[in-house]
Amino acid sequence: MARSPRDDTTPANAKPGNGGELHQTASSPEARIATNHGVPVGDNQNSLKAGRRGPTLLEDFVLREKIQHFDHERIPERIVHARGSAAHGYFELTESLAEFSRAKVLTEVGVKTELFTRFSTVAGGAGSVDTPRDVRGFAVKFYTKEGNWDLVGNNIPVFFIQDAIKFPDLIHAVKMEADRGYPQAASAHDTFWDFIGLMPESTHMIMWAMSDRTIPRSLRMIEGFGVNTFRLLNDKDEPTLVKFHWRPKLGTQSTCWDEAVKIAGADPDYHRRDLYEAIDKGDFPEWEFGVQLLSQAEADALPFDILDATKLIPEELVPIRVIGRMVLNRNPDNFFAETEQVAFLPTNMPPGIDVSEDPLLQGRLFSYQDTQLSRLGTVNFHQLPINKAKGCPFQNLQRDGQMQTQVFKGRANYEPNSLSEAGEDGGPREDPVDGFRTAAVPVEEHKVRLRSETFADHYSHARLFFRSQSKSEQAHLASALVFELSKVTLEHVRNQVMSNLVNVDETLAQRVADGLAMPLPKASKPAVPTVDLEPSPALRIIGKYPETLKGRSVGILVSDGADGAIVAAVKAAVEGEGGTVKIVAPKIGGVTLKGGKTLKADGQLAGTPSVIFDAVALVLSEPGCAALLKEGAAIDFAKHAFGHLKAIGYSAEAKPLLDKAGVEPDEGIVELDKAVDGFLAPARTRQWAREPGVRMLA
Repeated sequence: MARSPRDDTTPANAKPGNGGELHQTASSPEARIATNHGVPVGDNQNSLKAGRRGPTLLEDFVLREKIQHFDHERIPERIVHARGSAAHGYFELTESLAEFSRAKVLTEVGVKTELFTRFSTVAGGAGSVDTPRDVRGFAVKFYTKEGNWDLVGNNIPVFFIQDAIKFPDLIHAVKMEADRGYPQAASAHDTFWDFIGLMPESTHMIMWAMSDRTIPRSLRMIEGFGVNTFRLLNDKDEPTLVKFHWRPKLGTQSTCWDEAVKIAGADPDYHRRDLYEAIDKGDFPEWEFGVQLLSQAEADALPFDILDATKLIPEELVPIRVIGRMVLNRNPDNFFAETEQVAFLPTNMPPGIDVSEDPLLQGRLFSYQDTQLSRLGTVNFHQLPINKAKGCPFQNLQRDGQMQTQVFKGRANYEPNSLSEAGEDGGPREDPVDGFRTAAVPVEEHKVRLRSETFADHYSHARLFFRSQSKSEQAHLASALVFELSKVTLEHVRNQVMSNLVNVDETLAQRVADGLAMPLPKASKPAVPTVDLEPSPALRIIGKYPETLKGRSVGILVSDGADGAIVAAVKAAVEGEGGTVKIVAPKIGGVTLKGGKTLKADGQLAGTPSVIFDAVALVLSEPGCAALLKEGAAIDFAKHAFGHLKAIGYSAEAKPLLDKAGVEPDEGIVELDKAVDGFLAPARTRQWAREPGVRMLA
């Protein structure tokens, strides 16, 4: 049975529970948790399951009331994933999974299935900014021949909690604090880290959340994961366990933390604009679709439980099999009607795809439907064009309800009926052959509020993730923890988090303690011994994404009298590799180049800083440079590009501006007068070797 950690900060009235986290026992009847109808709650940590690894039971009124109340807390904005951006596109299967599934979308090679994909942040409201440190939602609605399939996941393969009954607590903790209404879209505050410190099962997710994955460069450059474990069923109803993956063709890329903060001020809609403009000009984002497949025996042989959503399957153990691709090729016609009204349901699955007993997924099967009823106000939300099933017949015997738009004929709204024998329309019937069938898996006999002992290891996968990162990524992760915990005002909360980090990696914990100028507390006691798993280089970002200008943006700062030939050469070279070029000038009207030609500007200097570009070039005249030496925005343009590890190309006349900005020579600083082509190589990536000289990291 899983036990919770204890350390010197554990409250005296707390005692270990069976869910791997702290059970805080009420000291009096007035202090105890009860349902909205006054029934005392005996266990607020675990949902009611058919056996420790069994499915969650519908009779769990504590779970249903808690999540249903949570689902209805906001109207009409989504409680989580409120800020979203989306696009239409298609899915094309390239390899059949007929051996494992009878779902046509997974068996008909070459067929293009229409889809709609929504990306989102988790913590902030609909009016928050695009670039905070946050998990990104990655939800895809496939309009298949056999009904809608909604694959609702994130850009991270694991989650904070193991059991859905803790989801309201997690989101309450990370959202704005209840008494003051801030911080918005930020996890760096007391209540979030208090919850995390007391929930060691969250430690693995915290490694991901503090990594570069949660400050992405673009929505076009994030991975997607189904997070939960699902099942596939073939024609013989033989089950296969599956994990779903999306891989961006542009590679997984991130920003720097300081850069993400500055982008939030420069362009709060940075990711939304980037996605829209890429599709608008025909640079259609594309992802590979892959699966990890396991038999039950293979899953049982793993040293962890794949029903635990805080665990991942390293691809070195089970390779990802690429079977298709997704292309986003059309922006929404109306943001509200489509992006805002789209309703994703994990229960939307065509025959041949099924769920597992993952207790997080089991709760989601209830919660999402209930949430849509609250947000969209009617049981008929499926009739909205963006949610309506396409390419397949749709009929049942459900009638009426608010906003009913279909006009049904006949009097049969029940089944079974014999009206067809009298020559009337008896309505649709069930289809035992081609209809949805559930995997026939055994369940345990006893109803319990417990978790399986196989869920008790909270640190081994966190250690695996951290030790799989490159040295730069480890430094970024440690620095993110220092930043977040520096915003925590309660010392005992910082200590609790650090005591958990010791179980992940003592050098990491010491780096964080040093960054906070605090002594390192002793390790919390893990429920089970932490084990060393083989590092997984596939979990890194740096060094993996393709070094290309495709999908990247270069800003050229120009002044009056600048050499137009250099500007044209840089523009041609970047666009020749699929990159985007924007001209930045002191004034939006543009500049007059050497020779008298006018060059229009795409952005004005003060409103178009270097943080929104992947690389920059400064093409100035001597008088133009002299004038910009007195302009803080121009100095920052160069200084921030250098500090954010970007390539900088410059004309000889721009050198004084670089000097004033503190730009020091390295391989990423290229004089364009000598070789424009020499600017392309460093512009394809970041200059990671520069980082130790420009930034103090933990």
